[in-house]
Amino acid sequence: MAIYEPLLPPFEKVVRNIEQVIVGKRDVIILSLTALLAKGHVLLEDVPGVGKTMLVRALAKSFNVELKRIQFTPDLLPSDVIGVSVYNPKTQQFEYKPGPIVAHIVLADEINRTSPKTQSALLEAMEEGSVTVDGVTRALPQPFLVMATQNPIEYEGTYPLPEAQLDRFLVKLHMGYPSPDEEIEMLNRLEKAAPLSEIGPVMSLDELLALQRKVSDVHVSDTVKRYIVDLIQQSRTHEAVYLGVSPRGSVALMKAAQAYAFIHGRDFVIPDDVQHLAPYVLAHRLLIRPEAKWDKLDAEMVVSQLVARTPVPVQGRR
Repeated sequence: MAIYEPLLPPFEKVVRNIEQVIVGKRDVIILSLTALLAKGHVLLEDVPGVGKTMLVRALAKSFNVELKRIQFTPDLLPSDVIGVSVYNPKTQQFEYKPGPIVAHIVLADEINRTSPKTQSALLEAMEEGSVTVDGVTRALPQPFLVMATQNPIEYEGTYPLPEAQLDRFLVKLHMGYPSPDEEIEMLNRLEKAAPLSEIGPVMSLDELLALQRKVSDVHVSDTVKRYIVDLIQQSRTHEAVYLGVSPRGSVALMKAAQAYAFIHGRDFVIPDDVQHLAPYVLAHRLLIRPEAKWDKLDAEMVVSQLVARTPVPVQGRR
């Protein structure tokens, strides 16, 4: 359940700016900001036409940062993503030609339609914030955010993301269909104009970087840390789970909770933050046993059970 607290004014301004384009998806926008503030990455999984690409473009325009799009196809090569060294006959040296991964926000469109070899080209960039070409490691611009999309329906000709790749995404989000009223509002806005062309930056790059640095100052009490670890431990012993959440998942949940609390104007994390974020941070990190499908269990339902089973600490609650 979402925490309906006021946002810090700078973030409220960003959310309202994006809401000019994306109707009725406030929680998805806030979670995308949470990933950006926590220096994580976002996997958007949903059917075509629900606004995934529009969300990414609106987010980039709100901060006036460089956005590059990579359309993943079966014939895409790793060098098409990270760049390549090209020999310059004038200087008689090899020069690095950056790939589209060198940007502040990268839209990895239909990431599951390319080969595992090309998918793996993103691993270093997403984890280390750098790329290595011909033995030379180069840092990527900051902030750096990968927002990848995939269609959960059409699996023909796709390459499912391996667990190591999924683990690099801080959150996995679903846009969902709009309600009838929201869809009518969308039609009204698009009747005579393209809303995306009308929005502009509402926060500078330097302001964003300064806010990113402040996230690590958000306090996480020992009680809340124990609550996070208890949730993770439960995932490793749940009867429907084949492979539980790794320690990277524990760190991801804590970092996401810090960013989420900061966006809401708090300098401390509460158990409610952890409960709200758990499905988005943990579900894609679980491997569910095949027999659990007979009980109609999926990863999101298992995380809900984990939250229900794990005692909530009294200390630190609102």
